[in-house]
Amino acid sequence: MTGFPAGPLWLIGCGNMGGAMLWRWIATGLNPATVTVITRSGKGAPAGVRSLTALPDEDAPATLMLALKPQQIDAAQALLSPMRGAPTLLLSILAGVDHAALAQRFSAETIVRAMPNLPVAIGKGVTSLYAVEAPEDAIAAAEAFARALGHHEWIADEAHFDAVTALAGCGPGFVFRFADALAKAGAALGLPADQAARLAIATLEGAAIMAADSDVSPAVLADRVASPGGSTREGLNVLDRHDALITLLTETLAASERRNREMAAAAR
Repeated sequence: MTGFPAGPLWLIGCGNMGGAMLWRWIATGLNPATVTVITRSGKGAPAGVRSLTALPDEDAPATLMLALKPQQIDAAQALLSPMRGAPTLLLSILAGVDHAALAQRFSAETIVRAMPNLPVAIGKGVTSLYAVEAPEDAIAAAEAFARALGHHEWIADEAHFDAVTALAGCGPGFVFRFADALAKAGAALGLPADQAARLAIATLEGAAIMAADSDVSPAVLADRVASPGGSTREGLNVLDRHDALITLLTETLAASERRNREMAAAAR
């Protein structure tokens, strides 16, 4: 897969998410020789990528990505303050750090907030994007990076970005927890724990693919699986009682959204 924007790419930080994105970009055609990773250790970058511990004495790259924890935004500002010029595109994956806070600290022709989730590593991720009055070339550049990672969507209102982060950014963690709970429930019924885990994961994989390929909602699919008076319907009755599952997940996402807002306030 090709179509990445021309010019060098610098990554400030290369942790779990930044590293997953970079590995995927290289696997889909990005030339590693155009990439510079700047980290405290100078380690962990893919083969062929320039890895540094300090800002190079060079003009600003075409694309600069902030791939740090939001609490490290001040350190990133200090690191980048000597940079000559400004990047054409600044991509930020700092959870909870809004456009205003980024624009206050960093110079760039266009700033795009991006919130990926961990399945970007296998090209099945979700990346949410937000920008303020971005020109078409910047939109195309951001989409080229996001497209290689899986599904991507632009968020029209930045006020929704914390909710999107809670749903899609944090979502894989909640799905993993559900898979673990499903397996443990199977083990509680007497299945060997390792077998229950395999069955739970395979069931989730098949159901997710089916839902993604379907032209009806997951709610309709659930009702189609559940025959009246059958075992699936009996189990769904437990999940549906008093909207228990919806209430639990609403509380879960609200807690994540609240934390995103707290981090945004700290960054400001």
